[in-house]
Amino acid sequence: MANTSTRTLRLLSLLQTHRYWPGAELAERLGVTPRTLRRDVDRLRELGYPVEARRGPEGGYQLAAGAALPPLVIDDDEAVALVVGLHIAAEGAVEGIAESSVRVLAKVAQVMPARLRRRVEALRAMTVPAGWPGPARPGADPGVLTTLALACRDSERLRFGYTAADGRRTDRDVEPHRLVRLGRRWYLVAYDLTRQDWRSFRVDRLASPEGTGAPFRPRALPAADAAEFVRAGIDDLPRPYRVTVEAELPASTARERIGRWSTVEELGAERCRIRMTADSLNWAALALGVLAAEFRVLEPPELAGQLRDWAARFDRATSD
Repeated sequence: MANTSTRTLRLLSLLQTHRYWPGAELAERLGVTPRTLRRDVDRLRELGYPVEARRGPEGGYQLAAGAALPPLVIDDDEAVALVVGLHIAAEGAVEGIAESSVRVLAKVAQVMPARLRRRVEALRAMTVPAGWPGPARPGADPGVLTTLALACRDSERLRFGYTAADGRRTDRDVEPHRLVRLGRRWYLVAYDLTRQDWRSFRVDRLASPEGTGAPFRPRALPAADAAEFVRAGIDDLPRPYRVTVEAELPASTARERIGRWSTVEELGAERCRIRMTADSLNWAALALGVLAAEFRVLEPPELAGQLRDWAARFDRATSD
């Protein structure tokens, strides 16, 4: 949905220049076939945008002169999905489209109804990216995300149910600070009024968050930013696997490729030691593959077995 909506917005942006677009040129600018372009134009018409078409070899499209454009007609979940997708792209998750995504983000807000604009702007402003790649999990409910974002922005105390990792459920009253998108998960950083301390809460474990109507004066976060606070808390958690390898490449190159997931120690001009913790040996194998260099596993022994299994599977996949 987000890809289709993004392309539709791009089409609308081009048509809003109030010039005539030959069909072939417009399809080329959007990177779609003429048939897909016709479907996108039909979608704009269904949404109420008056797009005129001219048939024939020199056929093309333009918006009706002097037409008042209606707001973009999408529901709450679609709006959140679109803004989150564009926000991730604007952070550079996809090479070469960051600048375009920033422009589209600004245009999206202009064509949304005021109610939706307020919600998605709050989500955009109150979300702190943590720099770990990967899309957010679909388990983060859009309605919950926007409720949390509005409470962060408006400095309004929140109440919600929370299920801990061991399955225990408690009711929490908090002063929300920021949302953090870390890899595939969302977290709420907040001051827990019951425990009188800062906490990070996984959003997929939150239930029925609601504002209490009570305002608060924001406290000083005991970290450089919310993302650092969440990362520190995750690093303190016990992990089932501690991985150590020695790799045949400069430490600076290793840091560029997987430094944000690991600690890199220089052993020489073309050699380094890499340490990381992981919930899954599959994830560790993927990260080490990104090095694109020779390496030797020091620990754990299970990783060596995992890599041998992968090597055999890949060998069978490429054999005759």
